[in-house]
Amino acid sequence: MTQSMNVTRNEPGDRQLIQRYGENSFTVSGTRHTGSILVLPTATAAWEARGIADIDGASLANTLRAANVTLCLIGCGARTELIPQSLRDALRAAGVSVDAMETGAACRTYNMLVGEGRAVAAALIPR
Repeated sequence: MTQSMNVTRNEPGDRQLIQRYGENSFTVSGTRHTGSILVLPTATAAWEARGIADIDGASLANTLRAANVTLCLIGCGARTELIPQSLRDALRAAGVSVDAMETGAACRTYNMLVGEGRAVAAALIPR
């Protein structure tokens, strides 16, 4: 049985807002995405990572730097996982702080921070 959860009822403005998430999908600013996604303040894209070990630190760091993001929340799926040191180092070198948490918590935290005008991204792996 697939369950989904509403995250916010706010209407998306010029910022991407995560409105729903389920077992293998997300709704961001009115658009449904299947699989892993990378949510930037002004754009959302499919993302190849299926687990935290799949994350290419250099590629993610370059994308976040180009988007002027200073904080990346990684939604690890159903459980929080440790961030590999190589990933942490790549992001730090790009000037990006990183925090890993369960995907639902990452969705809620992202919405709160982007609502405050923070330069935040959410790298989300379905639960």
